[in-house]
Amino acid sequence: MAKVYITETILRDAHQSQAATRMRLDEMLPMAAELDKIGYFSIECWGGATFDSCMRFLNEDPWERLRQLKKAMPNTPLQMLLRGQNILGYKHYADDVVDEFVRQSIRNGISIIRIFDALNDPRNMRQAMESCKKHGGVCEATISYTTSPVHTNEYFIKLAKQLEEMGADIICIKDMAGILFPYVAYDLVKGIKAVLKPETKVHLHTHQTAGTGNQTYLKAIEAGVDIIDCALSAMGNGTSQPATEPMVAILQNTEYDTGLDLKKLSEISSYFDGVAKRLKEDGWLTEKSLKTDVNALIYQVPGGMLSNLVGQLKKANALDKYEQVLAEVPRVRADLGYPPLVTPTSQIVGTQAVFNVLSGARYKMVSQETKGVLRGEYGKLPAEPNADIVAQVLGDAERITCRPADLIEPELKKYSEDPELKPYIRQPEDVLSYALFPQVALNYFRYRAANEYHVDSDIADPSKGIQIV
Repeated sequence: MAKVYITETILRDAHQSQAATRMRLDEMLPMAAELDKIGYFSIECWGGATFDSCMRFLNEDPWERLRQLKKAMPNTPLQMLLRGQNILGYKHYADDVVDEFVRQSIRNGISIIRIFDALNDPRNMRQAMESCKKHGGVCEATISYTTSPVHTNEYFIKLAKQLEEMGADIICIKDMAGILFPYVAYDLVKGIKAVLKPETKVHLHTHQTAGTGNQTYLKAIEAGVDIIDCALSAMGNGTSQPATEPMVAILQNTEYDTGLDLKKLSEISSYFDGVAKRLKEDGWLTEKSLKTDVNALIYQVPGGMLSNLVGQLKKANALDKYEQVLAEVPRVRADLGYPPLVTPTSQIVGTQAVFNVLSGARYKMVSQETKGVLRGEYGKLPAEPNADIVAQVLGDAERITCRPADLIEPELKKYSEDPELKPYIRQPEDVLSYALFPQVALNYFRYRAANEYHVDSDIADPSKGIQIV
């Protein structure tokens, strides 16, 4: 058994999970060179919700963030999270948009792309995987781990082999809710390693939400996992990944020794303590995100999804219905064919559970997204959905059985020639930002133009949609 490698997540998933993705680039760069010296397998620093948040909340260009991080960390592979055919958005995009996004991501500094699909539908991962390989990236194809009558270890082992045959360099087990428990992880990793080629690495991602992440990593390491995701202790544990320093210490002087310097890690983490302090003061990092969440153990839903449910119920003045909604989530999930609870299906299932409880009758109110899941717009469901619910929600509407993206015509030219965007284009990547988040991108581009034209900073606010004339 070779040493265990660590991917550091403090620049992406750690603050996405704990603090709504509000860490700024100017808080990352002062310690980037030190992170680069550590010897991580990779540093995850882009993708997921960071792309949207950069423009929507932080007035940053996500592409410029990536370029600066790569310049500051030239020696460590930078890693991103990509939602397959959804890219970083919430719908499927045409193949030409997926290909160009992957090309530009690699061109701007990404080395490893973790590609997943919310339904574990390999058809929705194929284009991103092919583009990653074509443009010189390392393809980390991903299993979205969940539990249900159909999601057995045998199901995941078969999926892992299929993804390897599609060209994956690494297989990632993505446990977004922190519900992959230690002994199950041991058996799953053993089973996956047994069917893969010796050179194909297995990478495990979990969260400490349920308080079991360290133990899950240890059993997975004993089973032969090659890489684990950790976050420096300043923003580790809780809804984030298990903290880096304890895992390094636990493995020291064993056959799994990571070889990382605990003292240097501690020094870097001390810097990020200051960033965490700012995030707490601004209200983004709360005690709730640092505590073990018993509901994650009972209901097996991601922490972020629980937060969304609370927010929806507060808005409806119905927080007293929280337990009813939590109990409704697994029923809705079963009705919809057991989709894994990861973006965007976690939001879809959660919202429908809220509708079912607040309306007083199941599926009296149905979201367009729920209809889309049942219709097949998001891909093939793990199991056949409840036939009665399909009939109630869709009626005689035809269901999609092909790969959803096969129904989408090429889109890149359409976006690049959009007259609303043209005045604001400063780089080819702007077209991709606009394709994914049209209004958010336009607001950011107007803010950027306001700064270029030295408009008073009091009105240079993307939320106000400043138009430069």
